[in-house]
Amino acid sequence: MKYTAGVDVGSTQTKAVILDGERRIVGRALLDMETSMQTVAQDAFRAALENAGIAESDVAYVAGTGYGRYNVTFGKEQVTEISCHARGAVTLFPLTRTVIDIGGQDTKAIRVGPDGKVLNFTMNDKCAAGTGRFLGAASFALEMPLSKLGPLALQATNPVRITTTCTVFAESEIISHLSKGLLPEDVLMGVHQAITSRCVSLARRVGIESEVTFTGGVSRNVAMVHLIGEEIGMRVNVSEDAHFCGALGAALFAHDRVFGAQPQAAAA
Repeated sequence: MKYTAGVDVGSTQTKAVILDGERRIVGRALLDMETSMQTVAQDAFRAALENAGIAESDVAYVAGTGYGRYNVTFGKEQVTEISCHARGAVTLFPLTRTVIDIGGQDTKAIRVGPDGKVLNFTMNDKCAAGTGRFLGAASFALEMPLSKLGPLALQATNPVRITTTCTVFAESEIISHLSKGLLPEDVLMGVHQAITSRCVSLARRVGIESEVTFTGGVSRNVAMVHLIGEEIGMRVNVSEDAHFCGALGAALFAHDRVFGAQPQAAAA
């Protein structure tokens, strides 16, 4: 059997997905960016191969995507993350028409058609205030793992307004609020609300249409999922594979090259 793969090289993590001939996900891997992008891309691909239980020679086509997609030097093609997240989101949730992707370094809002093709998109400017890096600043200031930020923020009773729009100064503002005796959960909710405001503003530029699918690493944050849904007034789709959405999209484009384009269908 022939397989295809997608490798999404992000600013903080690299994801890889392996698909079989029926477009089913048979392997996946996620690695932190601890070495060079080229090395991590190769390591993530090999880890996904091991997860799938197949050899590299079984993979007919590899496509790279993401911030560092040109570091997937062993791939045959590089595809923009906009196209890959759109394709992946519609595969995970076929009725998706709006994609909100929040990663470590950028935030994207994408309008898509039923076939997963991009109709319109926008991204944040160079400032990282509406991205995962803003949460990283909060994590550092509170000396708390990223995984605990969302649950704690949801316990807030009196959210603090975060005034800075710059990640560089976010840590100082958070520490300042804490030194005044404000509760960590209230400060954290303010951080989450600030990110939500910026990403929903982006989404409104392209036009929010149901269904909305949330992708990227920040989609694992329960407070962000809750706040975005509350702000836009509709349910937000989040898949267990939301973090792998870009890699999935790249693997699907690779699948097209090997097997030919097929009608859009959900990945198993």
